[in-house]
Amino acid sequence: MTSERVATTLSLDSPVPLVVEEGPDTLIIVALILVLGVTAQVLADRFQVPSVLFLIVAGVAVGPKGLSIFTIDTFGLSGLSTIVGVSVAIIVFEGAFHLKLDKLGEAPAATFRLVTVGAVISFVGTTLAVRFFLGAEWGIAALVGALLVATGPTVITPILAVVPVRNRVAAALETEGIVNDVTAAIFAAVIFKLLAAQESAPSDYLVEFIQRLSVGVFVGLVTAGVLWVLVVQLDLPTGWTPQNVRLMTLAGAIFAFSLADTIATESGVAAVATAGIVLGNVNLPFEGKIEEFKGDITIIVLSFVFIALAALIDFGTLQDLGLGGLAVVAVVALLIRPALVFISTTSGGFTRNEKLFMSFVGPRGIIPASVATLFAIQLSQRRPPGDPAPDILAGTVFLVIFATVLFEGGLARQIAEKLKVIPMRVIVVGGGRVGRELGERLEERGENVVVIEQDPATAEGLRNHGFTVRNNDGADVEVLRQAGAERAKTIVAATGDDDKNLLVAQLGNSKFHVENVIARVNEPDNVDPFNELGVETVSASSSTAWAIDNLIERPALSRWMTELGRSGDVQEIEVTDETLVDTTIADLNDVLPEGCMVALHTRNGENTVPDPDLALEYGDHLTVLGRIDAVDEAMTKLHPHD
Repeated sequence: MTSERVATTLSLDSPVPLVVEEGPDTLIIVALILVLGVTAQVLADRFQVPSVLFLIVAGVAVGPKGLSIFTIDTFGLSGLSTIVGVSVAIIVFEGAFHLKLDKLGEAPAATFRLVTVGAVISFVGTTLAVRFFLGAEWGIAALVGALLVATGPTVITPILAVVPVRNRVAAALETEGIVNDVTAAIFAAVIFKLLAAQESAPSDYLVEFIQRLSVGVFVGLVTAGVLWVLVVQLDLPTGWTPQNVRLMTLAGAIFAFSLADTIATESGVAAVATAGIVLGNVNLPFEGKIEEFKGDITIIVLSFVFIALAALIDFGTLQDLGLGGLAVVAVVALLIRPALVFISTTSGGFTRNEKLFMSFVGPRGIIPASVATLFAIQLSQRRPPGDPAPDILAGTVFLVIFATVLFEGGLARQIAEKLKVIPMRVIVVGGGRVGRELGERLEERGENVVVIEQDPATAEGLRNHGFTVRNNDGADVEVLRQAGAERAKTIVAATGDDDKNLLVAQLGNSKFHVENVIARVNEPDNVDPFNELGVETVSASSSTAWAIDNLIERPALSRWMTELGRSGDVQEIEVTDETLVDTTIADLNDVLPEGCMVALHTRNGENTVPDPDLALEYGDHLTVLGRIDAVDEAMTKLHPHD
């Protein structure tokens, strides 16, 4: 990968051609990194695992320990620091721009504790682990502890893209990642600066931290304010176009990062995070276009940064950490992380399995990797040869990143499926008595429910009871999209207005192609228009009559049906596993857990109480009835490969 460039001089004093050695062709290297990044994204979509896993593998492959295509000399330390800094600015800004105030309200108490109490637990616990298992000096141990507080949007966002957990879980993880990226970067910079000051008092750390954070927040607010005035308040004769607004926000993010970082090191992260949160919540024109543009740019810079930094991993340094390094990884991932999650989420409506998922899916990302690389190089220049501090700093941080991304990021979907925290996504339009009752039942089953309610007072009441609420018109395409209609499995139109319910049903079917669209029909005469659309309907008057009839003729069954989702459950499953074909109902009941049974068999639209000798065919539907836990276990047995 080397080339020679022959240059001649016009000076008569040196007529001999000069031969200059060049390094690898940086243009080819940049192109290769981008190709690898796009390939990683395609593979991530294909195999439904976070892209960062493939990016790290690609980085190691092209690094010094692989094909030696990319080394630290490719761009030089200064060039690499600049590239990483700009990339971090774009990544953090994009993540913060998506952090809407509605999301912050999903689980405010738990989120606040994650970024305060949780961050302190992570810092103290990691510092003690590095000090105890690796024998590092307190300053270096604290520096590692500060850096490993950060999870970050660079690793959390790709995970949540392929693991659609409930909104409150995603909101807590995203907010934690963005906020802790900021605090970790600033606090680590403060510790690093004060390492040389032997007489530093604890108050010095606090003062430095507040100063840098204040600089970042101030620059971010000013930048956001200027952009808002330019885009929203300033009416130019030619008007604003989506392209102009996109480019201005991108330039503003990079400028805010650079200016703040010039004033106070590492405060740039706080600046872009602040600007991103503010601009993402002030209804900028063409907001959807901005988000799409930022998403595409982020994929490119994310690919570049992860591959570039992964290429710099020195496996010899990681190996030198020995069992002590592995012990630090185990303590950070298996003890400290679960402890801080369970302490922080004591309230907020999280299930036990969701807490476990958050505990075991907390990989570290770009901020600790980039800052640790820079600090380790500076330490090696300041410390005498043979000083272990630089290797302990870089080695420990990269070992934790590598292990957590590999196991927690790479296996995130499998962990989620094992813990059963990937819910059915349901959008309920209308938060009145019907919508609220339905939402409560679905929430109790652990489903991901978003309620769209136009009345502000009703929406606020629902939000106070722990619902994820969008206070807007559910018959609006953009509102449905923001609520997650493109990923929803079911949309329920439950308002008291049949015209609105019909429009919601039309949008669900034609615009978003949702699998199940169900509508409440308030006037029986309006059923036909819904049926013509192929929409499942529930008539208020018919349902009431049916419920009363059941109480008269089948009181026990009626009472049991009201407990569905609480003590008992009924689930329907399609026979798609070839191993079940030709199995008889009797054989099936023998392997199902106690407390449930196959109550109904459906073939070609005909429902029957199954005969024990009935052999199953591909495409048959089975209705399983029983206790919640037994039915849940039966579903796993009947769909072993899901």
